[in-house]
Amino acid sequence: MSTPSGAPAVPRLPEAVHRRRWAILAVLMFSLLIVVLDNSILNVAVKTIASPEPIGIGATQSELEWAINSYTLVFAGLLFTAGLFGDRIGRKKVLLFGIVVFGAGSALAAFSGSPGELISFRAVMGFGAAFVMPSTLAVLMNVFERDEQPKAIGIWAGGVGLAIAIGPITGGLLLEHFWWGSIFLVNVPVVIIALIAMTILVPDSKDPNPGRIDPLGVVLSVIGLVLLVYGIIRGGELADFTARSSLLPLIGGLVVLAGFVLHEKRSDHPAIDIAYFKKPAFAAAVAAIALVFFALMGVTFFSAFYLQSVRGYSALDAGLLILPLAVAQMVFAPRARLVVERFGARAVCTAGMFMVAVGLAAFATFDQSTPLWVLEVVFFVQGAGMAHIMPPVTVSVMQALPREKAGSGSAVNNTFRQVGGALGVAVLGSLLSTQYREEIEGHLGMLPSGARQAAGESIEATLGVASKLGPAGKSLIAPANEAFLSAMHLTALASAGVAMVGVIVVLLFLPGGRPKTAPAADAQPERESAER
Repeated sequence: MSTPSGAPAVPRLPEAVHRRRWAILAVLMFSLLIVVLDNSILNVAVKTIASPEPIGIGATQSELEWAINSYTLVFAGLLFTAGLFGDRIGRKKVLLFGIVVFGAGSALAAFSGSPGELISFRAVMGFGAAFVMPSTLAVLMNVFERDEQPKAIGIWAGGVGLAIAIGPITGGLLLEHFWWGSIFLVNVPVVIIALIAMTILVPDSKDPNPGRIDPLGVVLSVIGLVLLVYGIIRGGELADFTARSSLLPLIGGLVVLAGFVLHEKRSDHPAIDIAYFKKPAFAAAVAAIALVFFALMGVTFFSAFYLQSVRGYSALDAGLLILPLAVAQMVFAPRARLVVERFGARAVCTAGMFMVAVGLAAFATFDQSTPLWVLEVVFFVQGAGMAHIMPPVTVSVMQALPREKAGSGSAVNNTFRQVGGALGVAVLGSLLSTQYREEIEGHLGMLPSGARQAAGESIEATLGVASKLGPAGKSLIAPANEAFLSAMHLTALASAGVAMVGVIVVLLFLPGGRPKTAPAADAQPERESAER
């Protein structure tokens, strides 16, 4: 590698890597797409998987929840550890390993013969995904110079939004033409293409001076995160976070994570330097990530029921209705850096968070006859808000750490997002469920006690019982819709309240200055570990 004559400074990256940086980003987006896409696809297929054989595998409601939760639990528990491994042994190696495991888990999940097998293979997929997600962002930070990182991260963030939105559409199309296993099998050819492209294009990089490994810190982080996320999931299932099976893991997870923080502060070779959390740019950014995903994931949960159960749209149609959210992210996320350059990160993120809060609050006004164009405008506003939050806060997190620690920074970023999202689904889902049960109970007196209990669980359960009763059950449909709308309005306002907390956090703590391009003289030495 050579530097062009007359250049003001030696670049930090080999010229061969710099030339193909956009092709590398495309490959990273490809691998990221299938990991994010997979979860949103599964949400569309749950009804089909619950059907008896040969259509589905006869999974119960609890088994369906664990087909989703087993992935989340393993994924969230290993994110931080996977980021550390990438910094230590090489991000390309970790990325390739994760993609292979994810592809193998997808193939096995597609041919699951029982709900138990599906749950196990989804956990394998979560294991692989934990090594993919932080590695994509870490590689990105090591193939782009600092001044181009905001643009690249904007495209990366836009891709995440696109995957979340097109998942239901892809799932709906596959289920219309193939069996339920196709939603997993479709990952396999994509994985093969991604593997070939990554092997050819993506350079390896790692921390040249990783120091000694911190086995106790790694173990504490895994145990703490798994216990915390399990307690969150269990509390959401029971709609009761004071139940022993939820409260004990929650407390245990928090205690272990507190022990992790204390250990890291005292260790001379910490897995993550806790001092980074003293930097406002870092701490406020990860808090904003957790809060916005807390608010949004809860709404994603109930908007599917609103569109399908109350408004009567198919899974495919409901997915198409959410497209404005994806379009807004695709359009604005790659350009968010330009707005930040003009107004500063604090102003842009505050405005973005406020747009998300307004979009969430709008759900409190929706009913059975709300015009479709209003829904589309609200989804677009939410997408535009997200597009002006995620790129700046991700840049803030990643640029607060040295490039050598990109894996750790990416892992922290993704861990806060995952825990925030899990909390949002659990807490806001519990609020929705509890409020719905209170609203519908007075209309279920005609049912036997066992059926009354089942019918009060959700609007889908009520409508299922009503359909079994035939003409006599029609009287339950209107009260079920009204009860759900009432519960959705309360949950939407709670979500908006969480987003407003995010507005305050960003406004008070996120640094507000416009970004400055680092002088050439301050550039770090060229990375020897960035290989062709």
